[in-house]
Amino acid sequence: MSAEDLTEAVPTPKSSFTAGMKVLPKPERAAMYGIYAFCRAVDDIADDMAGSREERAQALDQWRRDLDDLYAGGPGGKAAFLKPGVERFGLARDDFEAVLDGMQMDVDRDIRWPPREELDLYCDRVASAVGRLSVRVFGMDAAPGRLLAHHLGRALQLTNILRDIDEDAAIGRLYLPAEELERAAIPIGAIDAVITDPRIDRVARQVANEAEHHYAQARVILGQRPKGHLLAPRLMLAAYATLLRRMTMKGWAHPRGRVRHNRLKLFFTLLGLKLDL
Repeated sequence: MSAEDLTEAVPTPKSSFTAGMKVLPKPERAAMYGIYAFCRAVDDIADDMAGSREERAQALDQWRRDLDDLYAGGPGGKAAFLKPGVERFGLARDDFEAVLDGMQMDVDRDIRWPPREELDLYCDRVASAVGRLSVRVFGMDAAPGRLLAHHLGRALQLTNILRDIDEDAAIGRLYLPAEELERAAIPIGAIDAVITDPRIDRVARQVANEAEHHYAQARVILGQRPKGHLLAPRLMLAAYATLLRRMTMKGWAHPRGRVRHNRLKLFFTLLGLKLDL
């Protein structure tokens, strides 16, 4: 599949991701849709409760073999659609591998109340590694690009964790850090008991504070106007920081209603960012 075909083939829901990608030049847009398609494919493997852990691990291993073939100059199997982006933007093999390693963490076991160090590693693999791929496509210099990927990736992933507490718990996962559960004196046991404990709000707010710190650091980097196509990361930051603020105002006490992006506000945010370029 060519880069041009991929731009049309990858599903493009109305989201902050899609809105940000549509303003990119066509080669960059196609490369980003390729990264998105890869992440969606391997994430589906990690979250596919219908397959056994062994079957899902084998599926991730096949992606590794296909990436090996692609980077060795071969056709690349299922990863063939990544070739134009890899060649044009120098996308690093290690970053794709990091994403697979993050998915492997979910396949190996259902992550529940990980220690902070493990949670940070998970965020780096499933989010900041995607950022490191993305900033190459955006044309950023290495130093500010990697720093932006570090902070914005973690901010987005922590926001997703806070948004998806109930959805993750339904498949046996809870990514809130063990240290904060212990500090809040929440007994670790049955996952349903943990997520319905009234003290869970205290834990979630601490994680929200950490996400806010990463958003603040990302704003500093973007505020310095580094080189690159920066509308997409600026929109992602604005959209997800707003989502986090809305969740913080509502709180995380059980029962929790899912907070979603406001599409009209997203449109006006995009318009404002375009005018600020």
